Amino acid sequence: MKIQEVSLNDAMLEQLIHLSEDWTAEKSCYGYRPNDKTDIEGNRIFIAEDDGRVIGYLFGRVHQSEQMKSIMPEGTPYFEVEELYVVPERRSRGIGAKLFRYTEKAVKSEAEYMVLSTATKNWKAVFHFYLEELGMTFWSARLFRKIDA
Repeated sequence: MKIQEVSLNDAMLEQLIHLSEDWTAEKSCYGYRPNDKTDIEGNRIFIAEDDGRVIGYLFGRVHQSEQMKSIMPEGTPYFEVEELYVVPERRSRGIGAKLFRYTEKAVKSEAEYMVLSTATKNWKAVFHFYLEELGMTFWSARLFRKIDA
């Protein structure tokens, strides 16, 4: 397996869109829909590849903090992870962690923090992954409950 940063070309775009369609079919996240070109353009793209097949990806970009004073000073550069995905048959094998850590090293000279949000339905597994395996810190949560009639 190889982890690397790649440029966005037509072939890579097609693979990433296809993987996002697979992710949508899983129905594992609230409101997730397949990506299109505008969702991916302008991001740095990191992939996990095995035998020429993309088996995972992470993409995002550097931003300057605003309204995040409880965790970092205004104007602090941070890398916002837009998406991190690993194909189901390859999960729980460290691929997502390797993608995250590779990205962290790649953006270290540009950003002071890694930040992400999640809309997963499997929050226990996601919190275990991000908090316990990757050592991230919990910042905030937005919860919901449908009001019964």
